[in-house]
Amino acid sequence: MMRFAAPLIGFLVLVALLYVGLGLDPREVPSPLVGRPAPAFVLPALGADAGTVSERDLAGAPVTVLNVWASWCAACVTEHPVLSAWVRRRELPLVGLNYKDEPDAASAWLARFGNPFHRIAMDREGRVGIDWGVYGVPETFLVDRAGIIRYKHIGPLTPQVIAERLDPLIDRMRRGEAAP
Repeated sequence: MMRFAAPLIGFLVLVALLYVGLGLDPREVPSPLVGRPAPAFVLPALGADAGTVSERDLAGAPVTVLNVWASWCAACVTEHPVLSAWVRRRELPLVGLNYKDEPDAASAWLARFGNPFHRIAMDREGRVGIDWGVYGVPETFLVDRAGIIRYKHIGPLTPQVIAERLDPLIDRMRRGEAAP
């Protein structure tokens, strides 16, 4: 009897794990950075004589949005009008992390689609993206006034994600309530 029970129990456990795994959202990858200070960096800013951008540019406001994007990213084109309208409507400071891109290509992309960013850091080698745990582009982070990462979204922002997840979190952060 045990000879048949052990494989059956193993099979049922495997089916249960598969069932749970299929129910997970692939965009909800837990980030070890959420709840921790933004990784330190200093990168050249996009634009002639634009200086540098660092993690210090993310602190100070109740909420700052860091958006990782690239001119070669097709999903970034889809996300861009949603992102632009959202930060304008919510009056959010938006810092860009241009990932593994060339400055001329990034500037041309912004000239074509518009520039909603307050500052843009050029991560040409992708090293800062690695420190931030970037899987790909686009990705979006919310950073609080103390420079603590409070949320990470993988993939393009949609009106649904903004309404259901980001706006409620931003409202709590602006009221000074602890973020989840």
